[in-house]
Amino acid sequence: MFLRVVMILKENETLTKVNDDISLIQNKNGLTFGTDALLLAAFIRKQSRSTAAEFGGGSGIISLLCAKRKKFNKIYCVEIQAEYFDIIGRNVELNNLSEYIEPVCTDVRDLNIEADVVFTNPPYLKLNSGIKNQHDDKYIARHEVYGDIESFCKTAAKILKFGGLFYIVYRPDRMVDLLLAMRHNNIEPKRMVIVYNDVNHIPCLILVEGKKGSAPSLFVPKPFYINDMEYIYTHGEFPESFLIKNL
Repeated sequence: MFLRVVMILKENETLTKVNDDISLIQNKNGLTFGTDALLLAAFIRKQSRSTAAEFGGGSGIISLLCAKRKKFNKIYCVEIQAEYFDIIGRNVELNNLSEYIEPVCTDVRDLNIEADVVFTNPPYLKLNSGIKNQHDDKYIARHEVYGDIESFCKTAAKILKFGGLFYIVYRPDRMVDLLLAMRHNNIEPKRMVIVYNDVNHIPCLILVEGKKGSAPSLFVPKPFYINDMEYIYTHGEFPESFLIKNL
């Protein structure tokens, strides 16, 4: 199978074996599989009878990880860029996960489905900020070209059932923008894990879980250090100490 897939890889694509025995087709010029995807997939709670939607699927890795771990009954993996929508479809087929994942090519702001859960690793840079990437697909993945954090939270609130859960990995310097956007759209932040490379550095990521229509109450466990990723690699979940007992 590996040789067959290599033969159908397109220019600038690679095939990589990643966690959970997933074979992942990636665009070498785009944003590739990283720690943020692993952390978000581990942060998401298992709700095996539920329907979920991923906003901005990229290669589809987070949806693939969730499907492999049977976290949901159905996942709509939403991606606006046709090239990456095609990659998601091939990754789903390659890993025999068509029963669980349905790729959708649309702007998330136009999405009209119902879901129990939404999860996302969204663009985190404002338009015209930072250095413009040579490849437009990477610029779109990193910058708020097709919706800012407010519009992502607005769409999540629109499609989530009451009591539905929202998961996101984001940058610490935009924490206030995220939390305000969530609350403004009736998604109350309930759990936040702050991620550090090590004790000598400032935070590099935040993971936030929110609940639609919930009362205010935010649980912030101890910091998580990248040095402790071995637990994530082994279990595909965060330790119990990072979970809320009754959400």
